[in-house]
Order: sequence, then structure tokens, then C-alpha cells
Amino acid sequence: MTGYYRRRKKPAALLIDLDGVLREYRRSQPGPLETAAGFAPGEILEVALAPERLVPAMLGQVSRAGWCESIAAALVDRVVDLDTAEQIVEEWNTYRGEIVPEVLEFVTDVRAAGIPVALCTNAFDDVRADLDRFGVADAFDAILSSAELGLAKPHPEFYAKACDAVATAADECLFVDDQVRNIAGARAAGLLAYRFGGLADLDYLRQAFALPR
Repeated sequence: MTGYYRRRKKPAALLIDLDGVLREYRRSQPGPLETAAGFAPGEILEVALAPERLVPAMLGQVSRAGWCESIAAALVDRVVDLDTAEQIVEEWNTYRGEIVPEVLEFVTDVRAAGIPVALCTNAFDDVRADLDRFGVADAFDAILSSAELGLAKPHPEFYAKACDAVATAADECLFVDDQVRNIAGARAAGLLAYRFGGLADLDYLRQAFALPR
């Protein structure tokens, strides 16, 4: 089991990650422009996630548009010109993942039980627009985004601000994330933490909050 919840008393708040937990990316094949340019699945993503491009965007120092521009600039030597690179990145960027309905139902049930829920995400400046697009912006009592805070998980202050947002002591908050380093950071900050590995974990999480399974 990948979890870390051994107390009998249920947590008083849920802090939950977005990407890898509530939102997933299922598209594996490149779009027409990407294919025409000879890009393989995941090739543009690898360039996009390079730390020198990703970190400034994640901390709100660069907008998503600026992040996309930097990706296109890094790909320009693979295509005809910068305009072509920008068109390819624009097409690649249109897919923004999908909300996992079972996880959203879990969040809804936790809140219905009177337990506050905060979304805690390392995300870009437009994450709230994404949440609006998916129709889930009102699914949380609080939203904490690295781009808005100027700091990211696993920074200790991120967790402190998340606990403050739900007005709950750290040792009564259950933090759910799919990344090992974020789980370790949460535990170091005094939170309960559970590493999410897939839908099978929802039974365990429901049990932690004394919800019907």
C-alpha cells in the first residue's frame, strides 16, 4: 500500500492535488501538425517540462503563453521556421486533460460530509480558467496554485498556506498527491499524507473520511 494513514480519528480536512489525481492526460498520439513535423508522442512534452522552462511558469514568473513561446523557440531547429513551431505548440497546448469523475465524486462527498477541501496544485497562471472550463471551479473550499503563491510543493510554506486556507491544523489535514517528493514534503510539514496511485485508492480514502464506499 502506498498510503500513510494510520490514525483511527478521521481527518478534519482534505488537501488534494490536481494533475495525476483529479485531472489526467489520456491523449498519447500527436496531432496532425505534430505528426507532419515528425514529432513522436511525448517529444514536445519532454521539451516543455525542461526545468528552465517549467519552473518559471509554475512559479508564476512566466505566463502559459510565455511558456509556449519558449517551447516553440526550443523546437524551431526541428521545423521550417518559428511560425510553424508556434503553430505546432499551439495545437499541442489545446489538449488540457480530463477530469476524473470518480475523484470528483469523492471530493464532492467529502464536502457534503462537512469536511473542507482545498485543491493544492503546482500549476500555471491560468489554472482557474482550466477549472472553469471543466466546470469544477466551485468544487473546492479553497484553491492554492503555485503560480499564484509564488512557491510550489514541496516547499513547507505551501503546505502551511494550504492548512491555513481550510483553517485546520496540519496534523488533521490529509494531503493526497501522486508525487513522492510532494508526499515527503507534506509529511515533513506535519500533515497526514497519502500517495495516490489510481482509482483503487479511493476505497481507502473513503474509509479514512468515514464515507460510504
